Amino acid sequence: MVRSEELNQCFEKLMMTGGGTDISKKMGGAAIAEWKDIPMELLLRIVSLVDDHRTIIMASQVCSGWREAISLGLTHLCLSWCKNNMSNLVMSLAPKLRNLQSLVLRQDKPQLEDIAVETIGRHCHDLQDLDLSKSFKLTDRSLYALAHGCPNLVKLNISGCTSFSDHGIEYLTGFCRKLKILNLCGCVGAATDLALQAIGRNCNQLQSLNLGWCENVGDVGVMSLAYGCPDLRTLDLCGCVCITDDSVIALANRCPHLTSLGLYYCQNITDRAMYSLVHSQGKKKKPSTSMWESIKARKGEEGLKSLNISQCTALTPSAVQALCDCFPALHTCSGRHSLVMSGCLNLTSVHCACAVQAHRNLPYIPHHHAH
Repeated sequence: MVRSEELNQCFEKLMMTGGGTDISKKMGGAAIAEWKDIPMELLLRIVSLVDDHRTIIMASQVCSGWREAISLGLTHLCLSWCKNNMSNLVMSLAPKLRNLQSLVLRQDKPQLEDIAVETIGRHCHDLQDLDLSKSFKLTDRSLYALAHGCPNLVKLNISGCTSFSDHGIEYLTGFCRKLKILNLCGCVGAATDLALQAIGRNCNQLQSLNLGWCENVGDVGVMSLAYGCPDLRTLDLCGCVCITDDSVIALANRCPHLTSLGLYYCQNITDRAMYSLVHSQGKKKKPSTSMWESIKARKGEEGLKSLNISQCTALTPSAVQALCDCFPALHTCSGRHSLVMSGCLNLTSVHCACAVQAHRNLPYIPHHHAH
């Protein structure tokens, strides 16, 4: 931990090495003898350049000028380094950080409690990006606090928060309607069809949603997402074992910007889902007047760039090959695996265009027969 004495030593070194001369010029020749003599504009600049947030926290104890500069200038803060008493640290800092926009509270061991998030909700009204992943102790009280205090949230990560309920998510999304990125991975109790219906109803700007291993998610919820979130680009449904082709068909028809889809272990998915993605791409393509325009359009077109169908054992090679042919950004070739098919032994014949081309370009080695 950095001590205030060490910060004072840094200040003295700055003055001795000539930094003080440059600063004095900027101040019109005024002398700087202590931290408190540095103007607010310069303090704000220093705060913006410090990467180690532990140093910033210690600096806030040096003098009132530093405290004010940090209060005004600190917009991004990560406290994941805190291994003990994170709740107390958050409750101490949050009231001082009026302009905070991004806060990372990811933990290796659960320590964050509802009272800390409630403090954030009372004071950090400009917060846009919040990471609470692995906060096992948090309950719906935290979601209620964020709903009322942080309506400008754009990105929220609550993956692994197993104590949240779907009613909490429903309440949160009723107020935080600007959400674009939401991570609910492993939130089995929170990610249900009820919650997804609320997200589809309230968060029409949503672009990325992680529902990995949320086994209570079904077709009703995913279809609600598809209809309510037309700008959806990334959706992880890995381990959502209840969904069927109907979910994928709805996404194909209603989410034209979808570029990444995770269907790992969704064993109810069949060829019907694959062909729906192919047909939806066909609808988006417009006839061009020349071959050159066709090539340009193909390079710039939107479409799937990442697809995980591992363990989807009901799929056949013909359907997946048709999908691969339709989306040129899906690769099976070495080093570019954007079409992941692990565990699907019947799909080993599926290859992307560049993998086929690479095979064709292999040098021909004639066989010499012994006479």
